[in-house]
Amino acid sequence: MKTALIHSDQYGRFDYGPEHPLRMERLGLTWRLMEASGLTTLPHARVLAPDPADEEALARFHTREYLDVLKAVSAGLKVPGAARFGLGYGDNPIFPGVWEVSCLVAGGSLLAAKLVADGEVGRAFHFAGGLHHAMPARASGFCYIDDPVLAILSLRERGWRVAYVDIDAHHGDGVQFAFYRDSGVLTISTHERGDCLFPGTGFVEELGEGPGRGYSVNLPLDPFTDDEVYAQGFEAIVPPLIRAFKPDVVVAQLGIDSHRTDPLTHLALSVQGFALTVKRIVELAPRLVALGGGGYDLPNVARAWTAAWAAMNGIELPAKLPAAVRPELARFGFRDGSLWDPPAEIPADTRRQAQGYCRSQVEAIRRTIFPLHGIA
Repeated sequence: MKTALIHSDQYGRFDYGPEHPLRMERLGLTWRLMEASGLTTLPHARVLAPDPADEEALARFHTREYLDVLKAVSAGLKVPGAARFGLGYGDNPIFPGVWEVSCLVAGGSLLAAKLVADGEVGRAFHFAGGLHHAMPARASGFCYIDDPVLAILSLRERGWRVAYVDIDAHHGDGVQFAFYRDSGVLTISTHERGDCLFPGTGFVEELGEGPGRGYSVNLPLDPFTDDEVYAQGFEAIVPPLIRAFKPDVVVAQLGIDSHRTDPLTHLALSVQGFALTVKRIVELAPRLVALGGGGYDLPNVARAWTAAWAAMNGIELPAKLPAAVRPELARFGFRDGSLWDPPAEIPADTRRQAQGYCRSQVEAIRRTIFPLHGIA
């Protein structure tokens, strides 16, 4: 299957600020690990740099007023009331070029969707994308423009049925909001439970409205959910719903802030657990548009997204990381030379609690949502 990797060196020009947890360095670090692993010169894969999305494309989801304010503050203008649009808070700082980088990220995700929709490739990965919290008139959770929504809208314009699978530790609230009444988009989000983590949403009871009832699916997870418990929940919910929905394409948000050492979250996945989940998504998807997402421990991001791109190309990577990138990973505190994580010790009581909570949420989904899709 032909594939495409979307990346731009231009992302490195932008900076949320030295105290902000979202470091743009993670994108260059990921690229260099992919490159050292031989994954940027695959014979069946294209590597493309995106153009910025135009304002018309952004306005398919975002209000003109919000876009005007975002453009103005990016240029250094003082806009009274910018805070009403979520701009200027700690999560969503105003920095030079925030408009330009937001347009570039949106352009990358739209390019990935177009390549797949036009049949040029079967799978495309834009790992700078996946900024799933932005709302029509508000920045939120480090996200200014909701590129997953824009990508899905472009696919819906083709008349395609879209399954959106979000494995970020945070609930994909912006995407859920956009398609809450649309039966042509099935959104599935697995995430740390909303009473423990931002954005405070993503409960099983949020199942869609009107014609979209049953097409918003949320699997909240207890803190310290590990690979095995996560896999049980994923397998119980995602494959049956994908098979029943029969999408033309899967759009996947592959946040790796679910990792056990991520500084902002409390789940306990490993890189290998994440990679196995990506493999399952690849197996389930007739076509795939994959986006990045959260991830605030930089070596985890680079290792996980490199493993994800390998999975999209059917490649098994060696466990040992290429020597060329080990010194750079070490600069960010990563001392192990392995792509994979060592085994973790989860206390038995903690694991039982996480497993019990996962089972209760799976049962609630089976009881309330499965019958709406004709699943016994």
